[in-house]
Formats: sequence, structure tokens, C-alpha cells
Amino acid sequence: MTSKLIISKAKDVVRIEGEAVLNLIDNINDDFAKAINLILNSRGRVVFTGIGKSGIIARKIVATMNSTGTASIYMHPTDALHGDLGMVRKDDIVILISKSGNTEELHQLLPMLKRIGVTIIGMLGEPGSKINRDCDLVLNVSVKEEACPYDLAPTASTTAALAMGDALAITLLEMRGFTKEDFALLHPGGSLGKRLSLKISEIMISGSDVPVVHQNASLKDSILEITSKRLGTTCVVDDNGILIGIITDGDLRRLLEKTLEIKNLCAKDVMTKNPKTISRDFLASFAIQQMEKFNITSLIVADSGNRPEGILHLHDLVKLGLQSR
Repeated sequence: MTSKLIISKAKDVVRIEGEAVLNLIDNINDDFAKAINLILNSRGRVVFTGIGKSGIIARKIVATMNSTGTASIYMHPTDALHGDLGMVRKDDIVILISKSGNTEELHQLLPMLKRIGVTIIGMLGEPGSKINRDCDLVLNVSVKEEACPYDLAPTASTTAALAMGDALAITLLEMRGFTKEDFALLHPGGSLGKRLSLKISEIMISGSDVPVVHQNASLKDSILEITSKRLGTTCVVDDNGILIGIITDGDLRRLLEKTLEIKNLCAKDVMTKNPKTISRDFLASFAIQQMEKFNITSLIVADSGNRPEGILHLHDLVKLGLQSR
């Protein structure tokens, strides 16, 4: 098979699935709004169920819901018929996902759900199916065609169901006023949680580990400070401890390119004035953005009086997984 034909086939798949998602726009109507309000006003959880590929999509939507502030669980329909139905409570809302709308396991489950008294929402590829009749609301996720040439493997239909689930989750997020801080509370681990929650005060180098020299310190002493603290830089302060400059390895290299007469030089002769600073109260993710913006590897943390109280180094932030995406 030629590369041209391979590329053409792949583009057909993406086109079909893309059209399936775009066609959902016309299916987002008053029933969708009712579903959102039912979930917002519910005192229970959202229970998703589906079998096969629909079950896999249901699990993904559950994960998205939970991470964006809507408590959700997945219930396998077969297991539900053999005891797991006990996880469902009257205040819950159950969302059934089915391409055909005639999934036998879901059809068997419906009378039991009605007996519990839950609200039932169908996310169905065939809104006119028998499951449709037993749902309180139906979200239409039908597609014109599957990307599979034999119309057998669920492709466009699962993509459409997943997109509808995302529409539910993100609309709920907006309606709840769910913030980045709320998101961080639910994602404490990994680089995502760190970028959203870690403050500079929690990770900055502080105390005696901060390299600092007086403006009149000799160049030799300044180099010793840089070397001993192993950060490739040192703050320069005046008689009141106020930050007036910074000396970096780069400054020293550029100095030696200009002259070797350095014996009588002091820190203020070599320093870069008005260095970039940041407050300890900012998020660490903002610090790395500033470093990238100004093409620097160190950032001084200064207090309200512009006295150095900490320092951040790019390598430490990268080790924490905070580099921008």
C-alpha cells in the first residue's frame, strides 16, 4: 500500500470522527440543559454504566467528572445484576451509554434502577430504541457512519459519546464555579498538581544557603560566595541589606573577555543592576514562566523591602516537573 493511500485512509477516519463530534452541536438542546440542572441539584453521585467499548468510554467520563468536581462512579452492568447494584442510592443519577440503545444487560438493569427510584439519563446512539422509553432524559449521540468500513468497530460513535461526556463535565465545572485552586486540591500528585499549587515559599532556597555579598566585597570574595553556594550567582546588597544587583557566572565570563585587571574590582563594579525579583507568595509555575520570559536561570525572592530572602534556580524547578508545557 502506498504512502499516499495510507495517508488518505487515515484522513478519512479523522474526518468521519470530526464530523461526528461537530454534528453533536445540534443535539445539545433543552434535554442537555435539564441533565446539567439535575446533576447540579442532586445530592448523590453520577453513576455511569455501559458495556464493551461504551463501558470504556463511561470510565473515561467518570475520571473527567471526578477531576472537575462532579462525584462519579462506574458500575459494570453485568456486575450490577449480580450484587453491585448495592452501590446505587436513590439520590444518584444514572447515565446509561449505549450505541444501539438495545444493550441487553442495560435493558435488564432498567427495572431495578426504577425500583430504587434514581433519575435515568440515556446517552444513546439510537434515541428511538427500547432503552429510550425507560429513560427520564436522552442525550442523542447518534452518528451518520462509523470510521470502520464495515460499520462494526465502534469508532465515530465512541468519539461522539466521549465528546458528549466532556461537554457534561466541563459545563458542570463552569456552573459550579470550579477554580484552578479546586482543581489543584484534586490533583496533589504529579507535575500538574505541583504547577497548580506549589508556592515559591515552599521550594525556594532560603536562609544561609542564599548567596549574598556586600556591594564593597572584593571580586575574589564574590567568586568564593558563588562557588560555595553552587548556584552560579550571588545577590549584591547595600549597607541596609537591600538588593541592588546580582553577579552571575555569565557576568564573570564577560568581564574576563574585556579585561584581566580584576584585582581591585569589587562586587558593585561587576554586578548587573536591578535584577529580576519575585515575591514568595507567587506560584512556582509563575516563577518558571518569568525565567523563560527573561532567559535567566536564577530568580531572587525579595521581601516587601526588596531584601533578598530566597532564590530559585531553574534546574530545581525542572526537577520538580514544573517546566511549562
